[in-house]
Amino acid sequence: MNDSFQTLHHICIVVHDIERSTAFYESIGIGPWQDYPPLSEYTSLSVPNPEAFRLMKYKLVNLGNVQLQLCEPPRLDCPQRRFLDTKGEGVFQLGFEAELDSAEADAAAVGLDVIMRGERDNGSGFVYFDTLDAAGVVLMNRKTNPIV
Repeated sequence: MNDSFQTLHHICIVVHDIERSTAFYESIGIGPWQDYPPLSEYTSLSVPNPEAFRLMKYKLVNLGNVQLQLCEPPRLDCPQRRFLDTKGEGVFQLGFEAELDSAEADAAAVGLDVIMRGERDNGSGFVYFDTLDAAGVVLMNRKTNPIV
């Protein structure tokens, strides 16, 4: 059985204006929001547009059962910008906690292609799969805890 999509870590919503969105969420009691760690920490990176990736703005809030992320993509070509321009604001991806090597192998076994991946020096990282057309959302796996 594929366990790669069993432990939901976060929901990522793409937005036009991250400050306006965080202000709204905080006005209804969802917060406080914090900046996502610097994207420059990803030293191993395979994404369609590395410049766009590094210019992406992210904020996050940890709720009792899941993390919410907001993403404001730059005005450069990247999957998040294409989603925002064609579908509008909304849920871009669901992030699941998993060991990345086994998650990628599991995904390949069921025919999912990788569209983005990145890793930090501490072993944490991510892999995004090409699921938007089939699932209506991008599924991704992340490794939060450093490899020991």
